Amino acid sequence: MLLEDYRNERLRKLDEIRARGIDPYPAKSSRNTMISELIDHFVEKDGQEVIVAGRIVAIRSFGKLVFVKIRDYTGEVQIFMKATNEDAPEGMFGVKDIKLLDNGDFIEVRGKVGKSQTGEISVFADYVRLLTKTLRPLPEKFTNKEERYRRRYVDMNVNPEVRERLVRRSKFWQATRDFMNKHGFIEINIPVLEHTTGGADATPFTTHMNALDEDFYLRISHELPLKRLLGGGFEKVYDIGPRFRNEGVDDEHLPEHIAFEAYAAYENYEDGMEFYEEMMKYVAMETWGTLKFHVGGFDIDLDCEWPRVKYADLLAEKFGVDVFNPDREQLIRILKENGVESNFDMTTPHLIDHVWKLIRKTSAGPYWVIEEPLSLSPLAKKSSDNPLVTERFHPVIAGTEMGNGFSELNDPLDQLGRFEEQQAARDAGDEEAQMLDLDFVEMLEYGMPPACGWGNSERNFWLLEGVPGREAVPFPTMRKSVNSEIQPEE
Repeated sequence: MLLEDYRNERLRKLDEIRARGIDPYPAKSSRNTMISELIDHFVEKDGQEVIVAGRIVAIRSFGKLVFVKIRDYTGEVQIFMKATNEDAPEGMFGVKDIKLLDNGDFIEVRGKVGKSQTGEISVFADYVRLLTKTLRPLPEKFTNKEERYRRRYVDMNVNPEVRERLVRRSKFWQATRDFMNKHGFIEINIPVLEHTTGGADATPFTTHMNALDEDFYLRISHELPLKRLLGGGFEKVYDIGPRFRNEGVDDEHLPEHIAFEAYAAYENYEDGMEFYEEMMKYVAMETWGTLKFHVGGFDIDLDCEWPRVKYADLLAEKFGVDVFNPDREQLIRILKENGVESNFDMTTPHLIDHVWKLIRKTSAGPYWVIEEPLSLSPLAKKSSDNPLVTERFHPVIAGTEMGNGFSELNDPLDQLGRFEEQQAARDAGDEEAQMLDLDFVEMLEYGMPPACGWGNSERNFWLLEGVPGREAVPFPTMRKSVNSEIQPEE
């Protein structure tokens, strides 16, 4: 049966319902009980009259008896109906009217709580009230990824694990907030639109503001505005919200995603590693109830003290690369020998970063990568022990960088010089190089205290959840499609 046939039959029923003077889309429900309350507290609810509401997921009719199963956000319950000699009250549906209802419709049920002869918890009702008449049927199964991502509202109904995953995603960010708030941080939402965007190597999206007749960038990072808050007198700040990077879509990257960044004055990267290791363990326990995971072919145990490994040592040991005196030909040869496809017309620091990713992808972790070279860290403070490296740290878990932090650069002249180097690279064609932000340099000239900064995105959630990014967000970005006649699987 084609979708059009299903829809036409439901439109016919809709016309009949309206002909009876019944509003098929009333504005309000009188529900007073969630279904989970009936299941979890049956002894207290047994024999009580309740009003429940939800979506019909099954209808079985046996002459004068009808069994309807409905589902709300908290669970499912059976509705037991029997025929009476009287017509249904105005606006209500009795057993003989059940043919006008379909799977997927939303109904309200008033009745007494009890158990059926088979022992199933039920609501015994003579009549039900229609809340929403649906025109399209939900499929029994829904597995096509393209269609699942486009019609996520269908996906969540047919595959409840998708909705459960989004609940865990919410817990993930709530646990992050709870941890930060308990440690004296203040959440401050900062602008998404920026004249000059920075804080990461990424290509931005652009837009135009009519009111000012000026172009703006969608932020690629929260970093620079949050550090301006440190310059304004705040000492512990963070923000959780969307950022936008005009890059490809793969298991670890979505152009639009939620990210978290935090900055603490009078702390350095040593303090940050201890703090954020504790935070990541806390968030994992609050979200999944465990510190042990099997993801991407790796067995991961976060319940340990994470080792600290120097960036230069890793590249030297694995590939013989000297990150302080890099050989472009050697870097390109390594990438080619390991199957990396590119035109290799990138900067030398980007080549080094790609070689590092070859190491990272085979690392189970957890461990901290520290002391990234100065050329790769335009916003990090130089190490006092080695001016060629920065006080920067990354946690590596299951082949992925799970965050990024460093002792913040607060020398305005040093920052200006690094910005100018980045801007020169950008002018030479590197669209991911950072922009010269003179306003930020000016803020540093007024003074910003020493600080540690940290950021991580919801990639952490995707990884520990064990799914690609598009599976873990409610409505992944898709290529536009206007075809609404695709028949879901049955």
